[in-house]
Amino acid sequence: MSASEVHAGVKRAVDAGLMRLEQGWGAPDVHALEEFLVHGVKYAFAPTRGGLTLGIPTSYAAPPLDRLVGEQDEPPPVWPHASGSVHGCELSPLYKSVPLAAHRDARLYELLALVDAIRSGGGSVRDIAVRELHARLCTQRPAAKIISLTQTKLADAAAPRAAAARAGRGSNGEEAKRIYRRRHRDT
Repeated sequence: MSASEVHAGVKRAVDAGLMRLEQGWGAPDVHALEEFLVHGVKYAFAPTRGGLTLGIPTSYAAPPLDRLVGEQDEPPPVWPHASGSVHGCELSPLYKSVPLAAHRDARLYELLALVDAIRSGGGSVRDIAVRELHARLCTQRPAAKIISLTQTKLADAAAPRAAAARAGRGSNGEEAKRIYRRRHRDT
């Protein structure tokens, strides 16, 4: 994702009440996020199913549900991806880069698979996914700083120019945070 996509996503999350800004950092509102994931994600990001394809297992076919849900009669749901190892029924990911991100981070993979089980699973699979997601979200530190709005790839690219601008105004990013808050106060 580009820095502008991340920034726009964080702004939408703040506007929706899923995240709050604290001193230039975004922190998730875990309770609001869980409510949206359990009750709204299947409507906001309705799953699109396709034919058989090679991909990365998701929903009940991926960890942690693959250990908790018994064998299913149908081919497993997969995110289509060239490096996938499982033949299954295509299930559209939440975002086009989800398979790559899940491949890089096992914990994120579990969370995304649980969300897919909630948005596409039926009955008992969905109930187990909700329980597992709740357990994982409640073990998070609620005020964990997950993203800095002032330190993005764009800011890193402009570092030499920004270093000269910060001279005499502190180098810890306070000036950038102040400017960000001033620009986005009324939006």
